[in-house]
Amino acid sequence: MNSPRVLLYLLPFVVLAVLNSGGYRYGASDQAFYLPVVLEQLDPGLYVRDAAVIAAQERLTTYDEVIGAIVRTTGASVPFVFAALHLGSLVLIAAGTWLVGKRIYRTEWACVALLAAMTLRHAIARSGTNTLEGYFHPRQLVFGIGIIAVALFLRKRDAAVAVLVAGAAALHPAAAMWFAIWLAAGMAIANASIRRWMMITALPAAALAAWAVTGGPLGGRLGVMDGEWRRLLSTKEYLFILEWPAHAWILNLGYLALVGWIYVRRQRAGLVGERERALVLGSSALAFAFVVFLILQAMHIVLSFQLQPGRLFLMFDFLATVYAVWALAEGFARARLAALLILAFSVTRAVYVSVQIDRPVIQTTIPDDDWGRAMAWARGTGRGSGWLADPMHAVRYGTSVRVAGQRDVFVEGVKDTALGIYDRAVAERTQQRMRELDDFQTLSADKARRLGAEYALDYLVTENAIDLPLAFQSGAIRIYRLR
Repeated sequence: MNSPRVLLYLLPFVVLAVLNSGGYRYGASDQAFYLPVVLEQLDPGLYVRDAAVIAAQERLTTYDEVIGAIVRTTGASVPFVFAALHLGSLVLIAAGTWLVGKRIYRTEWACVALLAAMTLRHAIARSGTNTLEGYFHPRQLVFGIGIIAVALFLRKRDAAVAVLVAGAAALHPAAAMWFAIWLAAGMAIANASIRRWMMITALPAAALAAWAVTGGPLGGRLGVMDGEWRRLLSTKEYLFILEWPAHAWILNLGYLALVGWIYVRRQRAGLVGERERALVLGSSALAFAFVVFLILQAMHIVLSFQLQPGRLFLMFDFLATVYAVWALAEGFARARLAALLILAFSVTRAVYVSVQIDRPVIQTTIPDDDWGRAMAWARGTGRGSGWLADPMHAVRYGTSVRVAGQRDVFVEGVKDTALGIYDRAVAERTQQRMRELDDFQTLSADKARRLGAEYALDYLVTENAIDLPLAFQSGAIRIYRLR
């Protein structure tokens, strides 16, 4: 397919994917972690007080070093790099999806239908993840790389597959791990020489894995997550797969049933090639891994919660989507109709989502609103200053103090709780500080002063009028001095 045709499909895909995700936002949601680690990489010591909280997950990935190197090498701003990487993620997803479709389908219209289906953002039940995000997330970039790897696997480019998955693991090891399991199993099924190589290297690989979970980067994670630690993480329901409600089991296991049913149909029709067979059978390794994690969670092994195994169903969601579109779009006339119907639904949904959101569709920097102006003022305060804010301020205003103000904050309820997955001390710290601020909306000047003195905090940011020295105000947002 020539370049103009590629662009013809890529541009609508990116636009619809962005709009179906509620637009693009800089600094939102999980970027409450992913931005500070990059900012810390570019400006070491930026987060003196919160270093231990950030390091709980930072030490498990080289993502921050990679993005930091890109920013330093290009001289581009962090917001620009994040927007470019988000765009790149979507392009990779689109390109990989198209290439997979070209191997599975017999008509170009079916490939178009698959692209349209992939723009329909949705959650993977009880996994804490979505098929698309409205902000740059390294997991989405890894997903795009992984789909390209699937396409290369179908083309028997196994060496390239290994390189891509290894590169993805440097960005987000947990997300890349599911592609590694899936495609390694597929290669073992399809390629006898790789199967022999895997048998030869099995013992050294097992020794390396044993080192990693004992004295290496995953050291100490084979211990037991006791009841108190699990209680501290109870709001993160997606961690506990043994506690899934019935609908989560039905939806997630339904992917396997759908893939199995359509695979049999294709096989009976003589449409399944050697590599497609290996890809589908290789996905059983993911199902096996899930069963292993079920057992480990029953034993309360720490690593089985930290790897968040519910997210492997993102792989099954993709495979099920590929097969479901084939079932709908087999044959030229049906393929064209299916493509147009799915595309029409995607456009309608994109317009609806865009109209419903109460902010600009594209937001590539911290917004110039009351919160944004308050945080701009915060960036001008001394490095190492400590800030007190509503524990849910990131949800309320769209970005956190760490992201928008680039300053340490007493507690950020949503993200700090999530980081407690990786370190019990962080979970305990977060819970204790959340208790201190359970009355934030009625926080008195006396309590604010006490917290300021006890935790060496410098500023309080709130919408409430409090009898404290006012340092800055923008609209409803007030910043008070605590000392």
